[in-house]
Amino acid sequence: MQALLNLHPVALAGLAGLFTWGMTAVGAGLVFFFKALDKRITNLMLGFAAGVMIAASFWSLLAPAIELSEDMGFFSFVPALLGFLFGGLFLWGLDKVIPHLHLGFPDEKSEGGATASHTRTFLLMLAITLHNIPEGLAVGVAFGATDGSKSVLVSAMVLALGIGLQNFPEGAAVSIPMRGMGYTRAKSFYYGQLSAVVEPISALLGAWLVTFITPVLPYALSFAAGAMIFVVVEELIPESQVGDGSDLSALGTMAGFALMMVLDVALG
Repeated sequence: MQALLNLHPVALAGLAGLFTWGMTAVGAGLVFFFKALDKRITNLMLGFAAGVMIAASFWSLLAPAIELSEDMGFFSFVPALLGFLFGGLFLWGLDKVIPHLHLGFPDEKSEGGATASHTRTFLLMLAITLHNIPEGLAVGVAFGATDGSKSVLVSAMVLALGIGLQNFPEGAAVSIPMRGMGYTRAKSFYYGQLSAVVEPISALLGAWLVTFITPVLPYALSFAAGAMIFVVVEELIPESQVGDGSDLSALGTMAGFALMMVLDVALG
């Protein structure tokens, strides 16, 4: 632990981003063992990912943002509120201008001005990339706030662990359907892990921002929370309700939320 505390927060964020990316790659590696997944299992995994992100948004991001603003008294909620809303609006804006297609949906459901020139694989990749940006930012902001504090470092590690856990099934949810679409195992794995390559990049950006502009920390934490909640509501939950197993996706959401809550409260 002391060795980690001696590292610069931006370096810690980079390592954490590599970990979450690595967990996605491990999940994508399941394509070498399975050619298809029962849709009910996919829905369960997507629901689990949604639950983790919802819990992380509150326990690891919004609550600390409000705590950091306690000196504002009655208005201590303002930084969290503004950051949260702006985070959601930011993802909404990207959603409108970047062509993408959510997992499990037909081509005609593509968004962001997609045209016939965009391949289905390309659109799926962009959708997952959009999804992973706020996760990387959340990890980066959390580690950027450590500043030698052991308790804050542990909390940031718990957040990275939670996001890594939900990245594992997400990697499989990308690579295995691609295998079912006719791609080779190697190519399916490549696209599966590539979907999270943006996480270490956005983690470094988030950590750098709060390290050099300290007053922005509560706004940055809540910004990441708002962006993550937007992804959950706009992407993960609808994807987890496609086909059979909608009840399983709800149970998966509850399990993911409960696990992240326990990790954050018990360890953080």
